[in-house]
Amino acid sequence: MAHRATFLFSVSAASLLIANAAQAQTDGLAPGTAAQQSQPVTDGTPSDGAEDIVITGVRASIVGALNVKRNATQIVDSIVAEDVGKLPDNNVVEALQRVTGVQVTDRGNAEAGALSIRGLTDPLTTMNGRIIFTTTGQSFALQDIPANLVKRVDVYKTRAADQIETGLAGQIDVFTRRPFDFDGFAISGVARGIYNEQADTFNPNVSGLISNRWETGLGDVGVLVNGSWSRTKFRTMSVAAGAQVPFATENPAAGTGLSPLQRIFPLASSSSGFAAPAPGLGAWLPGTREGLADTPGSTMLVNGIATPYYLSRDAVFSSDLLGERERPSVNAALQWSPNSSSTYTAEFFWSGFRQTTNNSLMFSFVDFWGKLGPNPASTITLYPDSNIIKSRQVGDVFGFNSGDATRARTDSFVYALNGKWDVGNGKIVADAAYQTSKNRTEFIAMRVNRVASRIDVDFNAGDGIPSYNFSDNSQLLDPARWTAAEFYDNDNRDKGSAFTATLDADQSWDYGFFRKIKAGLRYDARNAASDVRSQAADANGGLGANFATLPQGLQYTNKGFFDGQADVPTSWVNTNGYYLLDNTDEIRGLYQTKFPNILTSDRLALTRVFDINEKTMSAYIQGDAQLTIFGRPLNIQAGVRYVDVDTNFTFTDRYAAGARLRGSQATSRLLPSATVRYDLTETLRARFNFGKTLRRPQFGDLNPNFNLTGDLTNVGYGTGSSGNIALRPTEATSYDLGLEWYFDRDSALYATLFRREIDGLVIGARSRVTVLNTGLNTNSFVVNRPENASAGVLKGAEIGLVYFPHYLPSFLDGLGVQGSATFLDSSQNVPEFNEAGAVTGQLRSAFAGVSDFSYNATLAYDRGPVGARLSYVWRKEFFQRNEAALFANPIGVWRRPDKSLDLQLTAKLTEDLGLTFDATNLTKAKQQEYYRFDDAGNQTQYNLGTLLIPRTFAIGVRYTFD
Repeated sequence: MAHRATFLFSVSAASLLIANAAQAQTDGLAPGTAAQQSQPVTDGTPSDGAEDIVITGVRASIVGALNVKRNATQIVDSIVAEDVGKLPDNNVVEALQRVTGVQVTDRGNAEAGALSIRGLTDPLTTMNGRIIFTTTGQSFALQDIPANLVKRVDVYKTRAADQIETGLAGQIDVFTRRPFDFDGFAISGVARGIYNEQADTFNPNVSGLISNRWETGLGDVGVLVNGSWSRTKFRTMSVAAGAQVPFATENPAAGTGLSPLQRIFPLASSSSGFAAPAPGLGAWLPGTREGLADTPGSTMLVNGIATPYYLSRDAVFSSDLLGERERPSVNAALQWSPNSSSTYTAEFFWSGFRQTTNNSLMFSFVDFWGKLGPNPASTITLYPDSNIIKSRQVGDVFGFNSGDATRARTDSFVYALNGKWDVGNGKIVADAAYQTSKNRTEFIAMRVNRVASRIDVDFNAGDGIPSYNFSDNSQLLDPARWTAAEFYDNDNRDKGSAFTATLDADQSWDYGFFRKIKAGLRYDARNAASDVRSQAADANGGLGANFATLPQGLQYTNKGFFDGQADVPTSWVNTNGYYLLDNTDEIRGLYQTKFPNILTSDRLALTRVFDINEKTMSAYIQGDAQLTIFGRPLNIQAGVRYVDVDTNFTFTDRYAAGARLRGSQATSRLLPSATVRYDLTETLRARFNFGKTLRRPQFGDLNPNFNLTGDLTNVGYGTGSSGNIALRPTEATSYDLGLEWYFDRDSALYATLFRREIDGLVIGARSRVTVLNTGLNTNSFVVNRPENASAGVLKGAEIGLVYFPHYLPSFLDGLGVQGSATFLDSSQNVPEFNEAGAVTGQLRSAFAGVSDFSYNATLAYDRGPVGARLSYVWRKEFFQRNEAALFANPIGVWRRPDKSLDLQLTAKLTEDLGLTFDATNLTKAKQQEYYRFDDAGNQTQYNLGTLLIPRTFAIGVRYTFD
């Protein structure tokens, strides 16, 4: 049992030689990675005659990651499973939240859904050094990789010439297990039951691994199979105030044609004809950027007249989403080593994703102005010293409920062969992989609507959460009070595949200036295709039938909404999304009489909106050299990578009788990189890296044809998006300077300064277009199109600490801390566009998704059979996106600080059997957004949405024998 993921720290000269040898033979997959965790590694502390120190458990995983960082050439951080299936997380994204510089967001659906590295959201995703992707995307959905299948995850902040060139944020390389990781037979099983407090459900998470290796007449042979399956039933609840838009005052100026407290629509609106600024395009209100739009007495031009206005929300809405998600996964590996100088590996990986959600949305306008009573001024209150309406009362308000159901299924497969040959002081590695990924997403929604007699709203009743109630709340539960309205029916199918072959060779020397030369070739043939279908019955109020007369299975009533944390309705009747999915033809039939264009399943067809074939050829050469300066080694690694990409595409215009556009693009780049690593002392190490990387456009972003949505909220126009066939890659030049102090065998303090100069950042350019014959309820659309219209700089600093003191009393021996902080500063130019899409001005803005400051802190304890880890992650508020084109631009939507407190406990019952307890989001943190106009706006007056993040508790059992 010598390989129970135990880290052996020896301070003898012999161990230094072993560690260096291990470092030079790291599977031949990812450059610069440390040795396999089963290999001894050194802490570099001189200690002749000292005893070996063996550590296990939580402490082992933390220190193991630290040694990956230390032995790597690049600036890299890692997470390591100290035993089979022993990461205390559900998926790779959640496991990475404790890594220096990694920021995790979007935790609503019972898991962390997105991450960034130093504020950038496009890391290259690889598995065992091979690029992986999901369907038509350029990266893989890392939340689809269960933590139980992971041996180690490396997060590269810098890049070398022998690494794949894409991803401005860096690279995330996920390592799965192989049979040669073990001495012989190994078996393990993990079973966890996870309680989701918000959904009140118990959810299984199980995995198993079996591996063996044999010495045969043909050499060493090993086989491993590792499988995982999880099911999660979740509930996501949110409440939001609507868009902040201008309204007339209670005494509108003469000549404007406005009534008291009437919403001021743009000229193109079907609801009015006022010559007001068009939301979604260019500047919104005078003084917005200066923070003056919300001051008392502010005016805007309406029909040429300077007109005082109020700012108020136009709506309030609640979303109650129920979902069920399953993730089956399998990885298998066969290894054969016929002799000591060659190893062959065959691998298979399958990741599945199945999810069904039913979102019960209740939406009410708060902008109807017909029933305000004899004294309209008495129906509103303002925030002090502002023109912003805090609360109001409105009669005869229109609202709708929408049952939105989505069913999604993804399957991704990777098949790979790898050969590694040691040739003298060199090595040759050949690798071939084929992967496929398919996804189907079905979306169906049916609305019911009504006019309520009155609504009372406080847009921020406390802590950024609105309160609202109707004078007739009881009618929310009566189907007879609702009218069946619009219907939406969409289907998307995406698929992608790739064949990739690589050949790498290196030659090493133990003397002289040049110590290693490495070169390689990579060929990648990628195919991607997307098919869509959409149909809608959204004209003239939709179906128009009394909801109570329709099949009873269509009715769905939720309960206990928002967990008592807001003064809002807790229950309402709606269409049943699950019934819509299971009886789709029946629902289509209801609409066919009034809308003959609605099709049944035997007449449905999807349109191939794009078909792309892309071939990439790349080659690199890289050299390692060593100097001795002041008696200490200075290591230099420098190289250049050349990449050539040929993209052939076919795009189909669904709104122009299926017209097809065929074409091609060619891109080539020469990307240099260099890293210098200098050991200032035995324990102090400095690194400097320079490199160039790029981000390729998403395939869908190249499609110049429209994808349109009708006018869903009666503002007078629809919205849409299109790609841009002229998009080019975004390029970055990176500089990193790091200093690491390994002041004890299991402790270190490290810091990095970095700068990213980025050219060709993609910005959404909005313009007003007219598109006929769409079948939608409008011909006018505000369309968002990507443009390489921005350049920017991202700079910052990271600092991290791992510390296990050795002077504590015996009962505290094994107590340690791990923590890091990241400071970021970003700036980019953001063009403004007029209705024709022409640039009319430039703004400066922070990068989207970048927090100026974030940190994580972990208190770890590992003594005897008990291990514990209490972790807290926090990130400062950040710019998330611009408001939707339906409303105002450039109003920025900001996210309040994100945080999470998580706990992990383990107890060893025997050498092979252990119990675990995990808890996430112990403080019941929420996810909240608010409006912000550059540096103006605040979280109180400009609150937007609040989403409850579930708290979870898990109990598990783990068995391991190896």
